[in-house]
Amino acid sequence: MPIPPEVSTPPFLFEAILYAPIDDTSSTAKIGNGIIFFTLYKKEVAMWDSLTLPNANKEKLQYLRENAVLKAHEKAKEETEAKKVTKQEHKKHALEATMKLEEAERKRIEDLKEKERQKVTKELELWKKQQKDAEKQKTVQKEGELYQVEQLKEKKKEKINKTRIPNEGTSKTRLKPTKGYGSYSMFSENLKEEQLPAPRSAATIRINFTSRVFPTALRESCIAEEEEWLRKQAEARRTISVDLSELEDLKEEEKNPDWLKNKGNKMFATGNYLAAVNAYNLAVRLNNKLPLLYLNRAACHLKLRNLHKAIEDSSKALELLTPPVPDNENARVKAYVRRGTAFCQLELYTEGLQDYEAALKIDPKNKTIEKDAEKIRHLIQGTTEDS
Repeated sequence: MPIPPEVSTPPFLFEAILYAPIDDTSSTAKIGNGIIFFTLYKKEVAMWDSLTLPNANKEKLQYLRENAVLKAHEKAKEETEAKKVTKQEHKKHALEATMKLEEAERKRIEDLKEKERQKVTKELELWKKQQKDAEKQKTVQKEGELYQVEQLKEKKKEKINKTRIPNEGTSKTRLKPTKGYGSYSMFSENLKEEQLPAPRSAATIRINFTSRVFPTALRESCIAEEEEWLRKQAEARRTISVDLSELEDLKEEEKNPDWLKNKGNKMFATGNYLAAVNAYNLAVRLNNKLPLLYLNRAACHLKLRNLHKAIEDSSKALELLTPPVPDNENARVKAYVRRGTAFCQLELYTEGLQDYEAALKIDPKNKTIEKDAEKIRHLIQGTTEDS
């Protein structure tokens, strides 16, 4: 037969009838086979004269039992309160431990953000330096070209002047001093008459004007820049940036950058930004000279929160959207706005405001861009006041 379990014995069952108090904590009872076996320990080591109280009548035993029950209830209440206090202390300790963990995690995230911000700032400074160096190089190159043009003009002018200077003998035969003046006059009556050629016969000359690609008036246009822009776009259309043998598995239309651009636009319109990025990526592999591919891919990266890639694509689009002509104004405005939006989402509000202001210079009547630029100014002012 298995050993029955030990159970704690309520002290009031024995203190009411036993000769002296017992240790209720150490005392046990075993129950099994219809029998209860009690093991009782005395509170004080001493020899008892009897097991039960001597001369205890019924009223006294009843009183002792009731008193024992009250003591048991009070002790149970104290134990409950003690457990409650212990539980509250455990909860408090757990809460403090959780708060410490959350604080450590928050600090870790702040450190990561700070590192990322420093990284972005360094990359931005490097990019600005590269842009400044490129602009400086372009300026030096343009100055050199202008100098060469001026030299050619000077040489041409000298050549024309040489051809126009008459020799001394001819001047003597053609011109004669006017009375009272020390100079020659072509209207003088004293000029020696020369034999003049016969008048030209009258005729009608037909002139055909080539239609202009750009809508602006000729006096307001920069013909050289517009022709350069058209030439760059034509060359970009003919450019193939990848070996087509690498793309043998693609269909014929999938090797066309324009077809891929239109497909990416449709994917973007349906909200499938990852698929749109893939379409633009393949189009860029086929032709890396088309600015609209980078411009549209920057919009996808903004939606996907790939902010650094959005900045890179917008900058590349602006690099290809040169020279600045009316035909690419809309694209340049979008590129500046998208790059400025990415900067602002990285909390680089000063750089973002610069791009928004550059867009406003191109399109000063755009109220939406003007309102967004004003919001960025308020953010910068608020950040300055907080610091």
